[in-house]
Amino acid sequence: MDESGGVEKVGRAVQELVLKADNVPKNYMYDEGGCGFGDALMPSEDDGIPVLDLLRLSSSSSAQQELPKLHRALHSWGCFQAINHGMESSFLDKVREVSKQFFQLPTEEKKKCAREPNDIEGYGNDTIYSEKQRLDWTDRVFLKVHPEDQRQFKFWPQSPNDFRSTVLQYTESLRLLSEVILKAMAKSLNLEENCFLNESGERSNMFLRFCYYPPCQMPDHVLGFKPHADGSTITFLLQDKQVEGLQVLKDDQWFKVPIIPDALFINVGDQIEIMSNGIFRSPVHRVVVNKEKERLTAAMFCTPDPEKVIKPLDMLVDETRPLLYRPVKNYVEIFFQYYQQGKRPMEASKI
Repeated sequence: MDESGGVEKVGRAVQELVLKADNVPKNYMYDEGGCGFGDALMPSEDDGIPVLDLLRLSSSSSAQQELPKLHRALHSWGCFQAINHGMESSFLDKVREVSKQFFQLPTEEKKKCAREPNDIEGYGNDTIYSEKQRLDWTDRVFLKVHPEDQRQFKFWPQSPNDFRSTVLQYTESLRLLSEVILKAMAKSLNLEENCFLNESGERSNMFLRFCYYPPCQMPDHVLGFKPHADGSTITFLLQDKQVEGLQVLKDDQWFKVPIIPDALFINVGDQIEIMSNGIFRSPVHRVVVNKEKERLTAAMFCTPDPEKVIKPLDMLVDETRPLLYRPVKNYVEIFFQYYQQGKRPMEASKI
């Protein structure tokens, strides 16, 4: 609903906007402070975003050395770059390729799987709630890919032909990988390895978002995604192979996320911050755009069963670390409403 109580207004695809400096619509523009979104720092090799070897993390012989690294990464940064995750480079290229082929289709073809007003699934862009809202410089395809019986294939592109099979294979790979990581996270806190999985419930959800960021003549004044933290338990991001854009906020400073060939960028979301009682931190991040080059990414969001009440684990609450968050339910629905208003839903849960 918009502020007047009517149905939301559906904006034009960003891909169709005239990309000239004097034609960037005002509701995409940030002017305060001169902006300069591209001026973020590149973290140093010694103190940068950690790189974790998932093969070592899941191996009984080397896990004890890797678990403290995972704990430090998620407490300090809230994210890490994952290598040796088990997916071939050629398959990751395939995931990128089906996304690229879809966004290259004629507009009318893409609109066959357009999202409906006041819904999030399908092809489209920002849900517009108000005239004052700052819009993101991106078009996207957003799909619920798990559980199987909740897939709405009317929103899944029919072209390219191998879109569906590729997405299903990618979903299953990341479903298994999410279990590995949630178990490792629990063990890094000296908890029973299934505790985060049990808290997420048997009907945990997975959402896939393919994003297309067109070039923009005013890259210092628009954002591909406004600053936010994810409403997930964990998020997997397959970056563009060549064009950077993701930035993470740490100690009030924006840092660029470098591209590591074939790595997955993994971050925890708000729901793990709540479950861990603030030990693991859901990082605020944003996406900047490029003046000359398009950028394509694929983000997979893993979330608990919406019927589960999410709260800090009892084992992580004591006199030295009191309860920091209230119980929440169906956090993802709350998240989208807050996000479009430029707010963090986490604030509603903090005590």
